[in-house]
Amino acid sequence: MSRLCLLFLFFAVLLLAGCKSAKLSDAEEKQRIGEYYEAAAIYRKVYTKTKPNKREQRAHIAFCMAECNRLINNNPRATSGYLNALRYNYPDSIVYFRLGQAYHKQGRYGDALKYYDEYLSARPADPSALNGRTGSRLAAVMKQHPTPYTVRRMDKFNSRKSEFSPMLAGDAFDQLYFATSRTTKDKDARISAITGQSNNDFYMIKKDEKGEWLKPEIVEGDINTEFDEGTPSITADGNTMYYTYCAQDVETGSPRTAEIYRSSRSNAQWSKGEKVAIVKDSLTTLAHPAASPDGKYLYFVTDAVGGYGGKDIFRVRIAGGGFGAMENLGSQINSAGDEMFPYVRDSATLYFASSGHPGMGGLDLFKAVQDSTGQWAVENMGVPLNSPSDDFGITFAGSREEGFFSSNRNDNRGYDHLYSFEYPSVNIFIEGFVLDVNEYPVEEATVRIVGRDGLNVRAPVKKDGSYRIELKRDISYVMMAGARGFLNQNFELTTAPEEKSETYTVDFFLSPIHEPVVIENIFYDFDKATLRPESQQALNDMIKMLDDNPNVTIELGAHTDRKGSAAYNERLAQRRAQSVTDYLIAGGIDPSRVEAKGYGKSTPKTINKRMAETHPFLHEGDILTEDFILALPPEQQETADQINRRTEFKVLRTNYNIF
Repeated sequence: MSRLCLLFLFFAVLLLAGCKSAKLSDAEEKQRIGEYYEAAAIYRKVYTKTKPNKREQRAHIAFCMAECNRLINNNPRATSGYLNALRYNYPDSIVYFRLGQAYHKQGRYGDALKYYDEYLSARPADPSALNGRTGSRLAAVMKQHPTPYTVRRMDKFNSRKSEFSPMLAGDAFDQLYFATSRTTKDKDARISAITGQSNNDFYMIKKDEKGEWLKPEIVEGDINTEFDEGTPSITADGNTMYYTYCAQDVETGSPRTAEIYRSSRSNAQWSKGEKVAIVKDSLTTLAHPAASPDGKYLYFVTDAVGGYGGKDIFRVRIAGGGFGAMENLGSQINSAGDEMFPYVRDSATLYFASSGHPGMGGLDLFKAVQDSTGQWAVENMGVPLNSPSDDFGITFAGSREEGFFSSNRNDNRGYDHLYSFEYPSVNIFIEGFVLDVNEYPVEEATVRIVGRDGLNVRAPVKKDGSYRIELKRDISYVMMAGARGFLNQNFELTTAPEEKSETYTVDFFLSPIHEPVVIENIFYDFDKATLRPESQQALNDMIKMLDDNPNVTIELGAHTDRKGSAAYNERLAQRRAQSVTDYLIAGGIDPSRVEAKGYGKSTPKTINKRMAETHPFLHEGDILTEDFILALPPEQQETADQINRRTEFKVLRTNYNIF
């Protein structure tokens, strides 16, 4: 149903005690019966004809005019009216509260706080004003810290009139129902005295074969009438629609009590609605139905006796064709303000709009999650889903964090329109390569990753050596790359807590078990066995490699170039190998796992494929003997001598300490 039809039924207040001029009788009567649009227009004319020296009367007229504009969501005119009422010394402090609300809805939080505080100085315990003050302070913070949601006005869906309460339906969520006051041929002549717009009808939008939304079309069948229909809720099977219906009295033309109706779909058409029997009397207002996905409950809004103030959200159990007793959702959901437009996403998650919980200004969207004890945790959905204006009527595309909602933001007339929203996917990946020490892909390698979130996967590596695994944010993981014939290599990672996509890159370089491996970046002082400081990183990597492979023992072999005597080079190499061994032992490696061996110049290096690619004058399989080196030009001899000066390790055992 129309938002303002419901507002009429809930907000029909009489604030005209001081408005006794005969010229005001029409405006008084229009306001009394809830025809705020027409009442505001009459008040405006009367105000301009009232002389400024009639201050008391001007104050009353301005306030009454402001109230009517507030109730039809024309906030600019409402603000102007309240300011005029204040200028002419309106006698009730309520004007300060209304100005606080008006500026709150404009996002002028400093001004809102000023008027809330002024009102609270007279009525310090008023819960609505206290909530407004808290909301104004909170709104400034939320504005500075928006959520990752993206929001977009759906101009393809919207018209120059109002659209509100979208509802996604269909197995693929490829149908969107909503209520709108856009005119049709049958309704052009019926303008609501409450809103100044046509009564609402249901429209629907479908997606085409390419997944693109088509243009809105009026819903087929008999569900739309000359009166007001709104806030649709379609059951999970797609065959039943609950909605709010607000007819008019034939004799007086005034709206009757808002009621919940039910329609059935047959052959793509919706039947004429029938009233559902939730209560026995015909005076209790019921609106904004929301069927739970499991079909067990119907949630709705009412101002029935026993609430917490304003409008509350209730539910009833659906039993066959009838309904159980009404159940108020309690004070964690309902407040002294208004809670409206519920949407049930699953058995423990409820979304609703509220002016009673602290928020950005008008109605804000809230998410409530119920725990195993039945307690609700209520959270404001923040900016940009919420704005200083009214934001309400949310619907989701199933489990996807996307959908639509309605809002009157950026519309000075206070008209509602449809907006889409989407929470950007937060994709966390780790990727890289598993290579050997010569940077060639390792065949049939795997990467295993275990996380504190329970993740435990073993991912095969592709032929090019690459891997890619999806992770979650703010989780610690331990990874291990391995392959037959190679030592394992481990890595630890904790993903960032921020809500943003991230790709981490980790490359593994595996050492072979059956051939010696040169330890790169090991440096000694000239003609000495003293390790230089720049060797520390490579030595620490050796300690980690041995920690990653606790059942392995190795030999540390040091080699020299061809220069000098064999005996001298062997002694120098032995001391150098021992220096590396001592460093590893000091780093926590058991002495029985490492052996030092000084080879001197007795074992010249055999050139492998990678060395041949790096040094074109060498070929795979060349052995850098003294005779081979002497046959090279001088600059190439120095390069060959550098290759021979090396520290290597080779695996001796892979079953250390197993038994």
